[in-house]
Amino acid sequence: MSDKSDSQQKILAMPFFSGLPEGSASRATAQIVTRTHPAEQVILLENDWGNSVYFILEGWVKIRTYNLDGKEVTLNILGAGEMFGEMASLDQIPRSTDVITLVPTAIASLPAKDFVHLIETEPVAGIHLARLLAKRLRQVNRRLRLRESDSTSRVIDVLLFLAEGQGTMGAMGVEIPNLPHRELSSLSGLARETVTRVLGKLERKNLIHRDSEREVLCLVNPDGLESLMA
Repeated sequence: MSDKSDSQQKILAMPFFSGLPEGSASRATAQIVTRTHPAEQVILLENDWGNSVYFILEGWVKIRTYNLDGKEVTLNILGAGEMFGEMASLDQIPRSTDVITLVPTAIASLPAKDFVHLIETEPVAGIHLARLLAKRLRQVNRRLRLRESDSTSRVIDVLLFLAEGQGTMGAMGVEIPNLPHRELSSLSGLARETVTRVLGKLERKNLIHRDSEREVLCLVNPDGLESLMA
């Protein structure tokens, strides 16, 4: 099987394509192009035009913007099985954020016209897209509500946010990527030193466990973490 066929099969197995007629989904993804990018590489820049929609085959990316003071703000972290670039493809205006890889990452791009045609012709695809956008909006609203909370609540919220999007069950609990503290700082809006202090406190309470060898952070007790949120 060719690399392109392998990539197409991975895309078709993603949640967005679940329940779609096989023929429609296969035709929509027939023109995908797959590329592998090193860590810390910019994939998309703000104000780029939306010519493609992107599906992550493996690895991690961050969605970034800047505030009025020019400080970087991480809006989201996405991993394997997730997509980005759909909004610019739909409304045909320049992109509003940057996308940067956090680790070596494989990404398949789908021409915007094929994505839009699928949305227009397959109601299930439209429903999946609406649910995805609604989920992201809920996540943003929750994080905004917690902006005035204490530092522990804000760090825990980021951990639970990552678990909701990319958590997998492991031997000790829910595993999420062990992101650099600067990324957790940007996601939470806290100083890096504060994030490090809170993570140390949570680890001493046996609520989280860092596995440096596998580069994962395990949420040993998600319910216990949530109970600490103010």
